[in-house]
Amino acid sequence: MNFLIGAFKPACNISITFSDGKSRKQVPLKKENGQTVMVPLFQSQENIAGKISIEPFQGKKIEHNGVKVELLGQIEMYFDRGNFYDFTSLVRELDVPGDIYERKTYPFEFSTVEMPYETYNGVNVRLRYVLKVTVSRNYGGSIVEYQDFMVRNYSPAPSINNSIKMEVGIEDCLHIEFEYNKSKYHLKDVIIGKIYFLLVRIKIKNMDLEIRRRESTGSGANTHVETETLAKFELMDGAPVRADI
Repeated sequence: MNFLIGAFKPACNISITFSDGKSRKQVPLKKENGQTVMVPLFQSQENIAGKISIEPFQGKKIEHNGVKVELLGQIEMYFDRGNFYDFTSLVRELDVPGDIYERKTYPFEFSTVEMPYETYNGVNVRLRYVLKVTVSRNYGGSIVEYQDFMVRNYSPAPSINNSIKMEVGIEDCLHIEFEYNKSKYHLKDVIIGKIYFLLVRIKIKNMDLEIRRRESTGSGANTHVETETLAKFELMDGAPVRADI
């Protein structure tokens, strides 16, 4: 029985470290099991470099057909879990076939990596970046280790940021005009606007303003739309008074 238990233990320990891991900003990332871990934050065109260490357990050797590290950008739909669409795939071969008897460390580097999309964890889809280390073997299955990291891309404020005006209402009963000071906002920006009541011939109890996040995935008949209310504000209690804005 002890022999059988030992047969299913991993053959080695694989650790992945980033060369600037101590100085690089760390951000929280929620894993599939619900746990939150801190991972390094990168942006597009940065170099991603570090070291990979492989250490056999119990002094045993590892026979392998090669060691490689991949940098992957992946999209996964939650209704099709386990099937990833790779929009970025870079590979570095670290070792030729052979044996590993003791701890062995491999440096790696991916230079000026194009990472056009930001990390995203939504209701129906997630977009992730990951380092994948594979120790290929003929028997016992290949040994694989993953290391997540996050990507956020920053861009300068747009030179043109027009205001938004909209009109809604019910014919001959209600006519409201909305005005927002701009059409593009920073995630920590303040939304400033005005609401004009041009015609009111119905009873109004109150008015709320909601900020919603809308997620649309798929296409055609397979489109899935999820809406989440991020914030809700009460703007008016009771009917509007003339000249109220």
